[in-house]
Amino acid sequence: MSDGGLQKMSEEEYVSERLEGQIKWYDMKSRFNKRWFVGLKSVELVIATSIPFVVGFISREMMWLKFVAGFLGLLVAVVSGIQSVFKFHENWIQYRTTAETLKHEKFLYLTKVRPYDGKDAFNRLVERVESLISKEHSRWSHYSSKEEESLNK
Repeated sequence: MSDGGLQKMSEEEYVSERLEGQIKWYDMKSRFNKRWFVGLKSVELVIATSIPFVVGFISREMMWLKFVAGFLGLLVAVVSGIQSVFKFHENWIQYRTTAETLKHEKFLYLTKVRPYDGKDAFNRLVERVESLISKEHSRWSHYSSKEEESLNK
């Protein structure tokens, strides 16, 4: 059988290239989503809490503040909608969980403790890491297809 031109990876290559690469990717995605979540949530909080403040100044001479209050309410809805569509909070948590789980597997493997204390430690590492990455990809594919279905309705 042909290997399709692929070469076997050594343990060191797998850990340094594949595993470390995935840890870095999930860590980067986690930080990206955290920044957006915290930023948008902060903006939403500031705008939402300013609405009662603005409303308190409305008088006959300052009726234009009704429009300001309405516009601020609109901004809160838009920011909330952006958070809902892009799921920054959910993605932050999921990516962080995956990154930390991959790190945990790496350190268990490097210290040769259970479940990596036997002869098949490297095979077990690859199976567990690839299974974790595959589950994450399946979750993303499932979410993507649901989003596409809802857009097509």
